Amino acid sequence: MELPFAESYKIKMVEMLHKSTRNERETWIKEAKYNLFNLKSDQVFIDLLTDSGTGAMSDKQWAALMTGDESYAGARSYFEMQEAIHRILGFDYFLPTHQGRAAENVLYSTILKEGDIVPGNSHFDTTKGHIEFRKAKAIDCTISEAGDTQLEIPFKGNMDLEKLETVFKKYPAQRIPVVVLTITNNTAGGQPVSMSNIRSVSSLCKKYGIRLQIDSARFAENAYFIKTREKGYADKSIKEIVREMFSYADIATMSSKKDAIVNMGGFVAFRNETLWQKCQMFCIMNEGFITYGGMSGRDMSALAQGLDEGTEFDYLETRINQVAYLATKLDEYGIPYQRPAGGHAVFVDAKKILTHVPKEEFQAQTLAVELYLEAGIRGVEIGAILADRDPITRENRYPVLELLRLAIPRRTYTNNHMDVIASALKNVYDRRENIRRGYVITKELPIMRHFTIELAPAE
Repeated sequence: MELPFAESYKIKMVEMLHKSTRNERETWIKEAKYNLFNLKSDQVFIDLLTDSGTGAMSDKQWAALMTGDESYAGARSYFEMQEAIHRILGFDYFLPTHQGRAAENVLYSTILKEGDIVPGNSHFDTTKGHIEFRKAKAIDCTISEAGDTQLEIPFKGNMDLEKLETVFKKYPAQRIPVVVLTITNNTAGGQPVSMSNIRSVSSLCKKYGIRLQIDSARFAENAYFIKTREKGYADKSIKEIVREMFSYADIATMSSKKDAIVNMGGFVAFRNETLWQKCQMFCIMNEGFITYGGMSGRDMSALAQGLDEGTEFDYLETRINQVAYLATKLDEYGIPYQRPAGGHAVFVDAKKILTHVPKEEFQAQTLAVELYLEAGIRGVEIGAILADRDPITRENRYPVLELLRLAIPRRTYTNNHMDVIASALKNVYDRRENIRRGYVITKELPIMRHFTIELAPAE
């Protein structure tokens, strides 16, 4: 008989979890102003708020921590990270930062100015926040098919080339300092971008003399989907696919807390030495000296090891199969989500579930609160709250997709936890007709409000 699939690792250390009562959770979420970011971690049973920095490091990564060099300048750990980035991604120049948004800050402080245009495939929250904070404009050029959660196509995160070229023709090249291609496309549901699309976007950028930045947080998961879904790549290794992906980019920013499987760290990498030198000033001002940025030596060593581990097929197969397993359980219960399941999360379609909750009362946030009340499971809204207000009109933006993201930490939970998540969501789904009101905003920040927003039940 065929052997069942098993994880490519064994567990070496565990952390105990606390199961709470419904009454406790009702008190805690009220005290948190119905913002799941405000919950204490010990008030959460299964934490799917994010896959960023929440994974379990390997024995080799922990060993790397112990050999980290904490020298202020020229630390050995920096050169370990430099070697890994060059060998795996193919970039000669990089600056370490404490996480992905810091990499964006260093880069955009250098290249963005008021009135600039930044096209992309569904900019995520920090990317759009950095762009709009500088009074520039982010334009979404994702393919329209990404807005249909029930449509199954292999590369739903792709950039629409016609939309992108329309932007290029409308604005002079000097107003478009960079194009951002996010792989995988988080906002659209963790959906991958094909190699063909990466190549075509790069070609179009070169035609108009515009730089291409790859937002690389989940680049390895994207490479896995290219290997398993795109013609011509089945026999290539993940590392070979990764090298080709980045060969089309001028710049890469990365939150290494995802596919490098570390708790903290990031970087911005460059093809061009001059741009690297220009960005050094903002790295030194905001992060630290250029050979440590915002990172300790031990974290740079663990990151270098994680880049290697994160680009191995066996690890990725285990990781993505667990996400697919949760999606299969939701299929059994008839719960709609962004199909096919993404690489790092299942994105539940709140708009299709909470049909009685007005969009002005934030359907995805309402579903997130209901799931927490049901079983102490913390997810995150990817919808109107995250979309923020229009920077000009200050009206709420209501995106096509209103999703509850259930982000699965790497090497952290078992499939038994996936069963609990699916069952809890089924319980919420079964009583969906009785959920008719959502939440209203009582306090918010002007940019990236979803982290600290305060809400109250709608009356």
